[in-house]
Amino acid sequence: MTTTFVPDKLVKPARPWRRTHRSILAMLGFIAIAGLSSTGIVAVTGLAGPLGWYVGFVFSLAVFGFLGSFFRDRVVAVDLFATVLICTAFMTVLIPWVSIFYSVIKRGAPAFYKGYLTTDMLVTSSGEALNLGGLSHAIVGTLLMLAIAALICIPLGIIAAIYIVEIKGRFAGAVRFLTQAMSGVPSIVAGLFIYSTLVILVFHSFSGIAGACALAILMLPTVTRTAEEVLKLVPDHLRAASYALGASQAQTTFRVVLPSVRSGLITASVLGLARVAGETAPLLLTSGYFIKLTTNVGNGAIGSLPTYIFSTLGAGTQESVTRAWGGACVLLALILILFIGARSLGGRNKGR
Repeated sequence: MTTTFVPDKLVKPARPWRRTHRSILAMLGFIAIAGLSSTGIVAVTGLAGPLGWYVGFVFSLAVFGFLGSFFRDRVVAVDLFATVLICTAFMTVLIPWVSIFYSVIKRGAPAFYKGYLTTDMLVTSSGEALNLGGLSHAIVGTLLMLAIAALICIPLGIIAAIYIVEIKGRFAGAVRFLTQAMSGVPSIVAGLFIYSTLVILVFHSFSGIAGACALAILMLPTVTRTAEEVLKLVPDHLRAASYALGASQAQTTFRVVLPSVRSGLITASVLGLARVAGETAPLLLTSGYFIKLTTNVGNGAIGSLPTYIFSTLGAGTQESVTRAWGGACVLLALILILFIGARSLGGRNKGR
């Protein structure tokens, strides 16, 4: 005798934790009432601006959530309180980010025109009309110095992480301690160090390579620490299986461990780049600022987005301040592109 299973007769998961339409509507109504109450609180207390409204909104959510707990059982009341707390924390974290992006885009948008990204400031002062000049020199200089810093720092950071996690030599503790100590070094100190060595003793002038070296010093702790944590996530049974097949430690590291955490290592590299992309103080002491588009990183000053923002903001005119906001907008876009590229490269062939 055989038994045949009919798919339509199979019991489907009930998912009792899933919210019903009624509960969702009740939650939305709860939030709407809290918003109206916050508007009343702002009118009565004199709290000003979006921040004042948000403070009143959080206060209203807490009060209504507490009052609602008297009309529900303990489990539902705890669930409601946790939901309100999590949503409030999420909004508290989200609002500053949205505010930053909104402010930068709103104030930097007037600086953009057709040639803003393709022209430099060689024949234009920062106080002239916004339809003249651009920041191509700053974009190219930033990309060149970030590329050189990545070539210097990423291999060193990953090798240091491998030494700490995989090799575990006698100096692993010292390397970890120095890495942690370097993460607290002020950026101006790194700039002064490169200025007193490479700028004065080697190049005898500002240069893009000197700026890249200063950025590499600041970037190294981030790459090393992140790569170390990523390597710790590799299960020990992968290493044991590789050793059981007769692989050496080097073969295990480069053919088993590193490929399995490729996405994490790429993320570590991009985090390091994002960490230093907006550094201004070390570049003022090492690469200087140049208003003409140049790719010569070995001799002479070179432009960058942080120094472009610093110099145009210091001019003090309305046009120069708008140009500084435009540079900040481009810098944020550059960092966003780095993160998107990292996620794309890290996720490709993830299952292999």
